[in-house]
Amino acid sequence: MKLIKTLPLILLALVVTSCSSVRVQSDYDKNADFNSYKSFAFFKPGIDKAEISDLDKRRILRAIESELLAKGFTKSETPDLLVSIFTKSRQEVNVYNNGGYGMYGYGWGWSPYYHHNTVSSSTQGSLYIDLIDANKKELIWQGKGSGYLSNGSNVEQKEARINEFVAEILAKYPPELK
Repeated sequence: MKLIKTLPLILLALVVTSCSSVRVQSDYDKNADFNSYKSFAFFKPGIDKAEISDLDKRRILRAIESELLAKGFTKSETPDLLVSIFTKSRQEVNVYNNGGYGMYGYGWGWSPYYHHNTVSSSTQGSLYIDLIDANKKELIWQGKGSGYLSNGSNVEQKEARINEFVAEILAKYPPELK
């Protein structure tokens, strides 16, 4: 009986811990010479369209800048690459039926049972990072990270999650050319 009561908690813990990772995809122009790109700047018109708070935009841009600098890029007024972002999110609501109180008829008699619903919500978010050839004005690489976002008001957790998204996405750049 104790296992039946703790099973929903164990399953919830598994779901929460399995949702902490970022799923990443990337796509690129196979004709682009990725070795020729050495500098970057942010593409303000694209970034302004991202539907997130200005605070989160700044967090994302700082994380991107940090990752690109670590890869050996320099920030420039006359860049080789323009960096743009956009975001998508959707709210998920889950209802768990955990049994309930009442009488349940089976076999030769009646037996009490427990009934309780638990409702939880989470936000699934996607961050797209676009790298655009500054001279040709063509998209050469796009990375997408998807995962669950922190709903808490803890600024450090939010910043850590954004840094995780950006690091995982930009780990795919430059593409492994075959």
